[in-house]
Amino acid sequence: MASFEVIGGHPLKGEIVPQGAKNEALQILCAVLLTSEPVTISNIPDIRDVNKLIELLRDMGVKVGKLASDTYRFQADAVNLDYLDSEQFVAQGRALRGSVMILGPMLARFGKCQLPKPGGDKIGRRPMDTHFLGLEKLGGKLTLEGTDFYRIKAENGLRGTYMLLDEASVTGTANIVMAAVLAQGTTTIYNAACEPYLQQLCKMLVRMGAKINGIGSNLLTIEGVETLGGTEHRMLPDMIEIGSFIGLAAMTGSEITIKDCQVPELGIIPDTFRKLGIQLEVRGDDIYVPAQDHYEIATYLDGSILTVSDHTWPGLTPDLLSIVLVVAIQAKGTVLIHQKMFESRLFFVDKLIDMGAQITLCDPHRAIVIGLDKRNALRGISMTSPDIRAGVALLIAALSAEGRSVIDNVEQIDRGYQFIDKRLNALGAQIRRL
Repeated sequence: MASFEVIGGHPLKGEIVPQGAKNEALQILCAVLLTSEPVTISNIPDIRDVNKLIELLRDMGVKVGKLASDTYRFQADAVNLDYLDSEQFVAQGRALRGSVMILGPMLARFGKCQLPKPGGDKIGRRPMDTHFLGLEKLGGKLTLEGTDFYRIKAENGLRGTYMLLDEASVTGTANIVMAAVLAQGTTTIYNAACEPYLQQLCKMLVRMGAKINGIGSNLLTIEGVETLGGTEHRMLPDMIEIGSFIGLAAMTGSEITIKDCQVPELGIIPDTFRKLGIQLEVRGDDIYVPAQDHYEIATYLDGSILTVSDHTWPGLTPDLLSIVLVVAIQAKGTVLIHQKMFESRLFFVDKLIDMGAQITLCDPHRAIVIGLDKRNALRGISMTSPDIRAGVALLIAALSAEGRSVIDNVEQIDRGYQFIDKRLNALGAQIRRL
């Protein structure tokens, strides 16, 4: 198990380029299974979860060529369906949450797929009902072996239908869309997710020959086609990294320019940080965050304390709530953090309290943060990263703290952030991988 040794209290300065979006990559990579023609994808992040998915595709028989450090060409013209029965495939599927998104493409193109229950972050229940209910409505027949191995078949092919999703699941919507583009007839999806990454997937599929209307809304209409062709696709920068860098700059009093942000795709993320009092300036497609000695949390018009909560797009992504929470520690004022979607994502706050933060955990979904206004610095401690996003929040806290911190289980951070220690050290951080 790897660890980070962090010597905090040093302001950072310079420019940093966000990686390609992890959450987009997991969808886009699975979509290459929909065609036998070459698909070239660029701005792929070099992170553990994405690399594991590329390895899985290669082992399934997809030809994978690396054209540059962030660019690959895929061709799924000889997929080995027998590999799905191997012990190696079962182990790969269990280790990667994103593997669930091979179901839609495989079912649409080959009429069958199977998968063990995928793993991923320990952030509470993450049921896959939306995936399976949607695929069943299209004509898939699901069987469960034991408690965690799924088989799904469409012996008579998939047929378009009407469906109302029980939740606006991003990965669930992606799976259903990838199946519906090759189904016979029209599929209408209400309560579809409309995150920028899902929009990117739909636009890529359209370039491949799919017929999708309503992209960017929660109502998608899909006319099935017989086959899809190849294409080229460039992924968006990772909005979670961008938000993390904004929070890092404020927490450590640093001057940072975040390059190539695709600002129009960030939604309310910049304004959410502005509500915490963080100054930021959009310069073309870059975001400049000046060094700040203090930042003050806004209140509502009647003077009541601010609530920051997650919501489906265009609301705030839940992946940034841990960053918002840690940044509020050194603000002036009080904020209520309400994590609606996952019941275990706030359980890392005990580490922040040990560092000197003033946080009250009300229940598994809500925490009140009383800002220190940088009157007292956090103190370095030893801690363990429980998941990707909490791990980076703890890293930000450690970089702002006085003294030495050690963060264990940083493999979790590596799953979502490429070379984060090297990239931050280039700005003046002191992070050593143990």
